Amino acid sequence: MLKVGDTLPEVTFSLRKDGISSNPSTADIFAGKKIVLFAVPGAFTPTCSESHLPGYVTLVDKFKAKGVDAIVCTSVNDAFVMSAWGDAHNAEHLVMLADGGADFAKATGMAKETATFGGTRSVRYAMLVDDGVVKVLNVEAPGKFAVSDAETMLAVC
Repeated sequence: MLKVGDTLPEVTFSLRKDGISSNPSTADIFAGKKIVLFAVPGAFTPTCSESHLPGYVTLVDKFKAKGVDAIVCTSVNDAFVMSAWGDAHNAEHLVMLADGGADFAKATGMAKETATFGGTRSVRYAMLVDDGVVKVLNVEAPGKFAVSDAETMLAVC
């Protein structure tokens, strides 16, 4: 599993923004930037939609004031779902990054198997990444939402 001090693995994501699809790499997103990345098990799911994403949407300006270049949300969903989920929650100031094949989740050791419930998903976590290197990593215990929330991450930025 990824740990503090590790460099993020190089993978290709899917992104849909303003009606345009692209496939940025890890380097495209993280090189030379201070990023808060949080991952959720699935878009449009209860905790993710009611608490996790809205917290970051609400505090985006405070993150920017602390020198964070971007807030990135990732999930094992496709780019269309991530875009629609972001639109539904006014997340236009966040990067809604699709890890459709779970390549990033697997490469970081953050994948979990949910069988027929949803297949391969990501565990819930948040990290502070500086120029591709993990500086802070908060991984949630199964079924919990206590250390990857926006307020906790804002305190460590």
